[in-house]
Amino acid sequence: MSVSLTKGQKVSLVKNGASLTRIFMGLGWDVAKKRGLLGSIFGGNSDIDLDASCLVFDEAGQSVDEIWFRQLKGVGGAIIHTGDNLTGAGDGDDESIKVDLSKLPANVKSLVFTVNSFRGQTFDTVANAYCRVVDDVSGKELAKFTLSESGSHTGMVMAKIYRHNGEWKIHAVGEKATGRTFHDMMPIIRSVL
Repeated sequence: MSVSLTKGQKVSLVKNGASLTRIFMGLGWDVAKKRGLLGSIFGGNSDIDLDASCLVFDEAGQSVDEIWFRQLKGVGGAIIHTGDNLTGAGDGDDESIKVDLSKLPANVKSLVFTVNSFRGQTFDTVANAYCRVVDDVSGKELAKFTLSESGSHTGMVMAKIYRHNGEWKIHAVGEKATGRTFHDMMPIIRSVL
């Protein structure tokens, strides 16, 4: 059963009393079409290059690793980015980041997932954007965060997966930001740790 998350909501990733071992975070989007007569005459559809990133932190909030389109593997192969989609074309997840929670070292406290518009297009030109967590063993969607707010921002801290009392939880963050990569958003990312 999927849970549709709203900004600030927290959900445990324990399923039927057992902790999940493998999950993936999927990111999907479409290009928002311009409205009105001029939009339909002059087009207005262009490729949107959103990028999913996963930043890994320890208990002290220090960076352990960064997984993004320029570094597709991290934490000894426990986290893998499946590749960069430059357009948002196609159905389903456009980018995904797979995480084997059982292979993460004990010093890993949290994983922060971000989305950025690499070409600088604002999110008000993006339609149907979402971020979801899926049990990679069963294929069941566990949680989905819809990016329902449009605006002039170019990035968002989407979600944080973190250890609390020995179990993994997800926190739908939904903080707007500005930046072409996660590097530009580090002050906001650090504030959610």
